[in-house]
Amino acid sequence: MSAVLDDFLVGAVLIASLGYAVFKLGPASLRQGIFAALSQIAGAAPAFLKLAGIAQRLEAASGKTQGACGGCDNCGTESTSTPQSPPEINVPVGKIGRRVS
Repeated sequence: MSAVLDDFLVGAVLIASLGYAVFKLGPASLRQGIFAALSQIAGAAPAFLKLAGIAQRLEAASGKTQGACGGCDNCGTESTSTPQSPPEINVPVGKIGRRVS
Protein backbone atom coordinates (compact mmCIF):
# COMPACT_ATOMS: atom_id res chain seq x y z
CA MET A 1 0.00 0.00 0.00
CA SER A 2 2.87 2.33 0.76
CA ALA A 3 4.33 1.94 -2.75
CA VAL A 4 1.02 2.97 -4.30
CA LEU A 5 0.80 6.04 -2.08
CA ASP A 6 4.42 6.95 -2.86
CA ASP A 7 3.80 6.64 -6.60
CA PHE A 8 0.65 8.75 -6.33
CA LEU A 9 2.42 11.50 -4.39
CA VAL A 10 5.39 11.59 -6.77
CA GLY A 11 3.01 11.75 -9.75
CA ALA A 12 0.99 14.54 -8.14
CA VAL A 13 4.13 16.59 -7.46
CA LEU A 14 5.37 16.08 -11.02
CA ILE A 15 2.03 17.14 -12.49
CA ALA A 16 1.93 20.18 -10.20
CA SER A 17 5.44 21.23 -11.18
CA LEU A 18 4.68 20.76 -14.87
CA GLY A 19 1.51 22.83 -14.50
CA TYR A 20 3.42 25.55 -12.68
CA ALA A 21 6.10 25.66 -15.40
CA VAL A 22 3.49 25.92 -18.16
CA PHE A 23 1.62 28.58 -16.19
CA LYS A 24 4.70 30.74 -15.56
CA LEU A 25 6.46 30.27 -18.90
CA GLY A 26 3.38 30.21 -21.11
CA PRO A 27 1.83 33.19 -22.86
CA ALA A 28 -0.19 35.74 -20.89
CA SER A 29 -3.36 34.82 -22.78
CA LEU A 30 -3.03 31.27 -21.44
CA ARG A 31 -2.78 32.59 -17.88
CA GLN A 32 -5.79 34.83 -18.38
CA GLY A 33 -7.74 31.91 -19.79
CA ILE A 34 -6.81 29.73 -16.82
CA PHE A 35 -7.89 32.45 -14.39
CA ALA A 36 -11.17 32.93 -16.28
CA ALA A 37 -11.91 29.19 -16.24
CA LEU A 38 -11.09 28.90 -12.54
CA SER A 39 -13.28 31.94 -11.86
CA GLN A 40 -16.23 30.32 -13.61
CA ILE A 41 -15.68 27.05 -11.74
CA ALA A 42 -15.46 28.83 -8.38
CA GLY A 43 -18.52 30.93 -9.21
CA ALA A 44 -20.56 27.83 -10.06
CA ALA A 45 -19.62 26.10 -6.80
CA PRO A 46 -22.33 25.63 -4.16
CA ALA A 47 -22.85 28.55 -1.77
CA PHE A 48 -21.86 26.58 1.33
CA LEU A 49 -18.27 26.39 0.04
CA LYS A 50 -18.09 30.23 0.18
CA LEU A 51 -15.97 30.65 -2.94
CA ALA A 52 -17.60 33.88 -4.15
CA GLY A 53 -14.70 36.06 -2.98
CA ILE A 54 -12.16 33.79 -4.62
CA ALA A 55 -14.20 33.81 -7.82
CA GLN A 56 -14.20 37.62 -7.85
CA ARG A 57 -10.43 37.78 -7.33
CA LEU A 58 -9.83 35.23 -10.08
CA GLU A 59 -12.08 37.19 -12.43
CA ALA A 60 -10.13 40.35 -11.68
CA ALA A 61 -6.87 38.50 -12.31
CA SER A 62 -8.17 37.22 -15.63
CA GLY A 63 -8.21 40.76 -17.00
CA LYS A 64 -11.89 40.89 -17.88
CA THR A 65 -12.65 43.69 -15.47
CA GLN A 66 -9.63 45.89 -16.17
CA GLY A 67 -9.75 49.16 -18.02
CA ALA A 68 -8.67 49.72 -21.59
CA CYS A 69 -5.04 50.23 -20.60
CA GLY A 70 -5.09 47.18 -18.33
CA GLY A 71 -4.75 49.26 -15.22
CA CYS A 72 -7.05 50.96 -12.80
CA ASP A 73 -10.37 50.88 -14.74
CA ASN A 74 -10.82 54.68 -14.66
CA CYS A 75 -8.99 55.69 -17.82
CA GLY A 76 -9.31 59.36 -18.62
CA THR A 77 -10.96 60.44 -15.37
CA GLU A 78 -7.84 61.65 -13.62
CA SER A 79 -6.30 65.08 -14.14
CA THR A 80 -3.76 65.38 -16.91
CA SER A 81 -1.28 67.52 -14.96
CA THR A 82 2.16 66.03 -14.75
CA PRO A 83 3.44 65.15 -11.29
CA GLN A 84 6.19 67.42 -10.06
CA SER A 85 9.53 65.77 -9.56
CA PRO A 86 11.89 66.82 -6.79
CA PRO A 87 14.57 69.31 -7.84
CA GLU A 88 17.89 67.91 -8.96
CA ILE A 89 20.90 68.46 -6.74
CA ASN A 90 24.11 69.15 -8.63
CA VAL A 91 27.41 68.90 -6.77
CA PRO A 92 30.63 69.67 -8.67
CA VAL A 93 33.16 66.84 -8.67
CA GLY A 94 35.82 69.09 -7.12
CA LYS A 95 33.64 69.67 -4.05
CA ILE A 96 33.31 65.97 -3.30
CA GLY A 97 35.84 65.20 -0.61
CA ARG A 98 37.21 61.88 0.54
CA ARG A 99 36.08 60.50 3.80
CA VAL A 100 39.01 59.84 6.09
CA SER A 101 38.43 57.45 8.92
